[in-house]
Amino acid sequence: MATRSVLASGPGGKDIVMVATREELSTPSKVTLPEPEPTPGLIMPDGSINWGCPCLGGMATGPCGLQFRDAFSCFHYSDAEPKGSDCYEKFSVMQECMSQYPELYGREEDEELSNAISESAAEDSSRIGKAVSVAGAQEVRGAGDGPAEVKKTK
Repeated sequence: MATRSVLASGPGGKDIVMVATREELSTPSKVTLPEPEPTPGLIMPDGSINWGCPCLGGMATGPCGLQFRDAFSCFHYSDAEPKGSDCYEKFSVMQECMSQYPELYGREEDEELSNAISESAAEDSSRIGKAVSVAGAQEVRGAGDGPAEVKKTK
């Protein structure tokens, strides 16, 4: 087998260039690569916030990035009950900033979400109203640990 040429380049010889022969290239590689390290999510293994996480959708770097990071950090590290209840002011500052950039932070999306929630709540209350009227037309007998007896009223 022919000898392989190895060249070092870069500052301090940190880069290595290996020139393979035709014979070496004609057989499958025997190189094994290490398993890739798992990509960190929003929270790093040490408990800190990964501001580079794509799950944040660029919120940490936009025009209101500083306010977002302040509010999110406050919530993440909050010990208050309920969690984040001590962060109201920081979230208000962030919301005020975001209201100045509706083209970036989607006022329409907020309105669409609000409308969807309202419609869902209206449907739920309609269903609850029907269930109450059906239950109102029935007389329920029984108390304690035994089974309840349902008797339809006229």
